[in-house]
Amino acid sequence: MSLALEPSVGPATTKQVTRERIAGNVQRYGAAIVLGLLLVVGSFAFPTFPTLSNFTNIATQSSFLLIVAVGMTFVILTGGIDLSVGSVYALGGILAAYGSTWGIAGAVLLPLLVCGVVGILQGLLIAYGGMAPFIVTLAGLLGIRGLVFALTNEGANTPLIKDAAVTALGQGGILGLRWPVVIAVVVVVIGSVLLARGRGSQTVLAVGGSESAAVLMGLPVARVKFSVYVVSGLCAGLAGALNAAYSSSGVPTVGVGLELSAIAAVVIGGTLLTGGRGNLIGTTAGVLLLTVIQNLINQVGSLTSSVQAVVSGIFLAVVVIIQTVLSRTQRL
Repeated sequence: MSLALEPSVGPATTKQVTRERIAGNVQRYGAAIVLGLLLVVGSFAFPTFPTLSNFTNIATQSSFLLIVAVGMTFVILTGGIDLSVGSVYALGGILAAYGSTWGIAGAVLLPLLVCGVVGILQGLLIAYGGMAPFIVTLAGLLGIRGLVFALTNEGANTPLIKDAAVTALGQGGILGLRWPVVIAVVVVVIGSVLLARGRGSQTVLAVGGSESAAVLMGLPVARVKFSVYVVSGLCAGLAGALNAAYSSSGVPTVGVGLELSAIAAVVIGGTLLTGGRGNLIGTTAGVLLLTVIQNLINQVGSLTSSVQAVVSGIFLAVVVIIQTVLSRTQRL
């Protein structure tokens, strides 16, 4: 009778597993931990920080970026990138202002329709045309921003929203929360459910982990890549429409650099830029962390915009370095 020999787990292997588990937890929950620390420090350092009005302002300012970042998370999970979201965000705001003449339906459906078409076109070029996401979405960034200026006479015309119901969509709310915050939470919940239980959820992660392996497994890689850019376009358009309702106008210059903030929030939240790993709870923490940092900088009041940019840039660089180290630790 032969005895099967089971592989022994030595101390070195146990330490490695423990190290990988710790690195994974830090990567997933690091943004939330830092966010909690900043909230505590800010509350003690600035008397005006831990107030209901300030927290309401943080939530409102975060909501627009969060909706955009949800779409960006889906894209980055597949190993892609969407540089056009800032321009699509501005386009959504302009279309919402023009569509507000038909009430809430026009202010919401028009930007969703057009921005969804933008996502479809980019998704087709990337998923089925085999073009690089960076090039396609960079062209979208430039081209759509040009379209925005064309629609507003080179930015000279700022379409206003005069419909009270539309402005209430941006400025009204329930239980002390403005509607953009409530909608952002709903978008996060729906996105999280799709990633956890959706039919293509595992394919999204598989494509980001290894596209070639996903193809060999017979997964619908092209369809998934196409879908995430449509989702990104819809999210950017919705966020732009809500921002226009909040500000009562469609501003052509809004959203410049928003794509970088969205990417930063996603990465800070623990999603790997190479794809295959991440979640929307981390993205939410990343968005809130960026907004809180900006709020704390404004609390100081003596820092110029250039210094604020330097602080934000250094913080992002540190986060990317930490994420890279943690990722390598998990692969050792």
